[in-house]
Order: sequence, then C-alpha cells, then structure tokens
Amino acid sequence: MPVRPYHHGDLRQALLASAERTLLEKGVAALSLRELARDVGVSHAAPGRHFKDKQALVDALALTGFERMAKELTAADSPDLPLEARLTELARTYVHFAVSNAELLEVMYSRKHDPDISEQLRAAVDGTTTQFVQIVIDAQERGEMIPGAPWTIALVIGAALHGTASFAAQGTLTPEAAVADIPALVHHLLNGLKRRENEQ
Repeated sequence: MPVRPYHHGDLRQALLASAERTLLEKGVAALSLRELARDVGVSHAAPGRHFKDKQALVDALALTGFERMAKELTAADSPDLPLEARLTELARTYVHFAVSNAELLEVMYSRKHDPDISEQLRAAVDGTTTQFVQIVIDAQERGEMIPGAPWTIALVIGAALHGTASFAAQGTLTPEAAVADIPALVHHLLNGLKRRENEQ
C-alpha cells in the first residue's frame, strides 16, 4: 500500500479533533498516532511533525481542554449579578463542561504529563480558576464573604464542584442531577451547614 503524502492544511488541529473523538468514544487507551493519521488521511509519519509521541498528544488534549473550559467560564461570568446568582451560574457552567467531557476531564486532571509542558499546563489551569478567585475578591471587598486568601477560598469552591462532576462521571449522580443540584450546593457553600439559632 503506497504511503500517502503529507497534505493536510491544519494537521495539528485535525489530529486533536480526531483524538478527542476517539477519547470520548473509546477512552485514552485507544489513542494511537498511527490510527489518527489513518483517520485524517495522512501518512503514518506525518503526526510526528506535531507530536513526538502519544504522551505529547495527551498533553495537548489536556491543554486544549483547559483552554476551552476557561473560555466557557469567562463567557459565563456576570460580575453585575448578586454573589449567589453569579457563583451559581459559573458553577453550573463548570459542572456542565465537566460532565459533558468526562473522558477529557480525566486526561486534564488525572494523567501524568511531560515535565516539559508543566508550565503551560499550570498557566492553563490558572485560567480556569481566575473567575472563581475574582468572585471571592469582589465578595470580600463588599463584605459578603469571610476574609482570607482568595485562592484558598476559591479552592474550597472548586473542590466541591469538581467532586460533584466526578460523582457524575463515575455514575454516582446522573449528569442532569449534578447540574440541577448546583444552586443548592452553592447555597450551602455560601451559607454553611450549621443550624442557626433562629431556624427550627
């Protein structure tokens, strides 16, 4: 069988799109540069121009996942909303992204990555926390939230949201229930679970 020449106009993006489809349908174990080359119609050597090995491909998937999540969070943030409504909308966006991209989320958070890409990944992760940290800063300035390091408080929020998304990915919660429960989750995060004296 003759080797097909390298001819794809945007091979890197085509490979990433094919890899994400494979990831969602079959899992990370099914990823193969040779199979991806066959899928997009180039020679088996062509992907090597962009990804030195499968790990580099997985790292690139993780980066694109974080970048896409950050864009969705940025678009969902409405600073003019009251605190609880603002945080609920942002939290709903995070959990919806997570449950809709469960396999990609596993690659983003749970896989080992090449040390050479660690700085890029750290910056990409920071991009998904910016809005939550800013919500905390804004709320503290208005006296609506306890004092403390904004990043630490945002981490508590993020842990609750990521835990909810993980439950959905594992089947403990349905994706619909995970998203639907976000308003109650945010309410408890902001108001606490301890019973108040004026509550019966």
